[in-house]
Amino acid sequence: MEYSKLLDLATDLGYHLAMSGAETFRVEESISRILKAYDIDAEVFVIPNCMHISIEPVIGRPLTRMRRIANHGNDLDAVERFSGLSRRICSEHPAPEIAEKWLEETKAQKKTYPLALYLTGDFFGAFGFAMLFGGSVADAFFSGICGLMVGLINKFMESLDANQFFRTIAAAYPMALLAYILGAAGLTPNPDAVTIGGLMLLVPGLLFTNSMRDIIFGDTNSGVNRFVQVLLIAVAISLGTAAAWNTVYFFLKEPIVSVPSQYSIIMECIPCMLACLGFSILFNIHGYGGLLCVLGGILTWVIYRGYLQLGGNDLMAYFWATLFSSVYAESMARIRKYPAISYLVVSIFPLIPGAGVYYTMHHAVVGNMSKFASEGFHTAAVAGVMALSILLASTSFRLWAVWKHRYRK
Repeated sequence: MEYSKLLDLATDLGYHLAMSGAETFRVEESISRILKAYDIDAEVFVIPNCMHISIEPVIGRPLTRMRRIANHGNDLDAVERFSGLSRRICSEHPAPEIAEKWLEETKAQKKTYPLALYLTGDFFGAFGFAMLFGGSVADAFFSGICGLMVGLINKFMESLDANQFFRTIAAAYPMALLAYILGAAGLTPNPDAVTIGGLMLLVPGLLFTNSMRDIIFGDTNSGVNRFVQVLLIAVAISLGTAAAWNTVYFFLKEPIVSVPSQYSIIMECIPCMLACLGFSILFNIHGYGGLLCVLGGILTWVIYRGYLQLGGNDLMAYFWATLFSSVYAESMARIRKYPAISYLVVSIFPLIPGAGVYYTMHHAVVGNMSKFASEGFHTAAVAGVMALSILLASTSFRLWAVWKHRYRK
């Protein structure tokens, strides 16, 4: 048996999964299952920036591979394709040379959106979230312009291989500065909503979701690592927007007042649809699956807002909406045989506490430390409630799958 080639194959496929933004448990399980399909026992250890795979052949010395993982992407189309390839290899057991050819073909078949469509996703994402957070149509339009600025800066910084912390500050400051200037000029009644809409493009939704799922599945090192990255990006967002607010305040010497708008649940479904559609493009989701992701986001938001209108507590509204989003994602994954993360990250995105991060920073900048503390604790509580909902749904589906497998045996 060509142990070295099989080890290289499994390592390469796991590496491409990790670089595309797959969860740690998915990378480890894909590598282990491929090698197990050829009756090879393996020890696999993966963290967000490195992977180690060791096998012990029947004859000969143990073999080990290590790969360094660079900055992760948000390419969920690639996650689906490489996950599908791992299942195909496990079911058909091809020769290593044929499996390598399949891997190269899968890499060549990956789809990416052109720059114009990518920027359209930035515009839709910022436009939709600006209205969800109380902005008028004018606010949403200018937030979309700010989103285009964020998209262009992100692409430019990626071409320079800038680290994510600096890249976030570099995008957050000019975007927030433009939003506050528009508010000071009276062109937007709610500059806070304009800013939040643009900032949602910088919120690490996939990183946050993966950190929760890694912790749930026992990959604590990876989960904590990713969560620390989430906190650092939140700090970068805060620094960029705080600097912009102080710049405008220095010249105006007076606070910029926001006037929120009110919409019905039905009316909010339209901006929610646009926002989820924009993020489906940004996460590189193609085809029919993207529409299902958008549908999940709309239903999640309806449950959240409906629970609030019935007089429910906002934390419980986050709990039930997130639980629905998680169940929806797990169900779609099993129906369509695609990874659940594609459906979860988009459908749950309207609930990501981007506004909480923004207002926590804002209260700190203006010196209102009591509101800073209360808003910060509330944002942390929202994140904890969402993590608990994801835990319940994911664990329940996994236990059901284990029970069904044993029952069939």
